[in-house]
Amino acid sequence: MFWSVTLNLLKGFGNTALIFLVTLVLALPLGLVIAFGSTSKYKVLSYPIKVIVWIVRGTPLMLQVIVIFYAPGLLFGVKGLSRFIAVVVAFVINYACYFSEIYRSGIQSVPRGQYEAGQVLGMKKRSIFFRVILLQVIKQITPPMGNEIITLVKDTSLARIIMVQEILFVAFSDYVAKGIIWPLFYTGAFYLIFVGLLTVLFHFLEKKMSFYKV
Repeated sequence: MFWSVTLNLLKGFGNTALIFLVTLVLALPLGLVIAFGSTSKYKVLSYPIKVIVWIVRGTPLMLQVIVIFYAPGLLFGVKGLSRFIAVVVAFVINYACYFSEIYRSGIQSVPRGQYEAGQVLGMKKRSIFFRVILLQVIKQITPPMGNEIITLVKDTSLARIIMVQEILFVAFSDYVAKGIIWPLFYTGAFYLIFVGLLTVLFHFLEKKMSFYKV
């Protein structure tokens, strides 16, 4: 019984890990683009982006998953995205907005004098950002980014709201519905191991980045 439960939960955990990885790969660069857009000097660009970020951060991720999956069919009568794709789209948009605020605060935390010093030395803006500013920004954002990424691991459980078979969905549908409760708690071990590995990774990165002083 124990091994069959473990194998079933591992299948569900595969979807959990896939949602996590795809979201991370897409949301990290998208968040940087949003951060640049929200801090743009052109108000016609920055204001709409700020409003979108405010809406996304101010509404539950579960609601966003439901809207992205059901809205196309209910509002326009067209076939919407598949369940898995809808989850990924919702997660990417949500986390990109959160990441954008972390990027923005990290970039703005670097003293303006460092930009000016680079310009005095004849460096171009691109070189200043990538050779002077970027490593300092990475150091600043590593702790909050680590917290958000760990939260993402646990938020993957929201995928079950539209019947995506992640690990918690498997535990509920295959076991709890049949009156077997312990596999539900067993899923906690998967999350704890995953989060533990990420915690160790981010502690390592923080120590590495401690070389760079702002």
